[in-house]
Amino acid sequence: MAPLLKLSRAIDAVTAFIGRSVSWLILIAVLVSAGNATIRKIFDTSSNAWLELQWYLYGAVFMLAAAYTLQRNEHVRIDIITSNFSKKVRDWIDLLGHIFFLLPFCLIMVYLGWPFMVNAFTSGEISVNAGGLVLWPAKSMVFLGFALLTAQAFSEIIKRIAVIRGLIDDPIEKHDLPPAVEELESAADLETRMKR
Repeated sequence: MAPLLKLSRAIDAVTAFIGRSVSWLILIAVLVSAGNATIRKIFDTSSNAWLELQWYLYGAVFMLAAAYTLQRNEHVRIDIITSNFSKKVRDWIDLLGHIFFLLPFCLIMVYLGWPFMVNAFTSGEISVNAGGLVLWPAKSMVFLGFALLTAQAFSEIIKRIAVIRGLIDDPIEKHDLPPAVEELESAADLETRMKR
């Protein structure tokens, strides 16, 4: 299991690096949007290319940060139902959900996304909008996003098996809290211990 956990840590490191890096694309998208709006108001002119660039940037963030979102356990969950189950049951639900639902879906999307991306690139496909951009960068985000999500799904499966077997602490339960919140929690823990 140790080599698999090492692989999982490597996948997590790549996912975290990409997830944090693409967050800067939001700033670029906001600047492009503000610049486009300013030029449109001042000079009464605009371009579909600027609008499409915004869509590409937002799409890139959504697709490339999906794996990081999964790693950080920030994706949408139905906690109302699962919160009533024991930790062991929740671990098994996560493991089986990753194996039978997430992983097959991601593999299908990678399989379908490859020709989708390659065809757009080789044909030089361009947006149907006047002044639009080439489409292969946007379509490549679908393939790359699901490839990253597939790798992260494997990592999550490895970690969940290790947690169930008691080999590692649950990484989902570790939260990176701001220092002020950590201090408040530490103070509350100290106060609780002093009352005993």
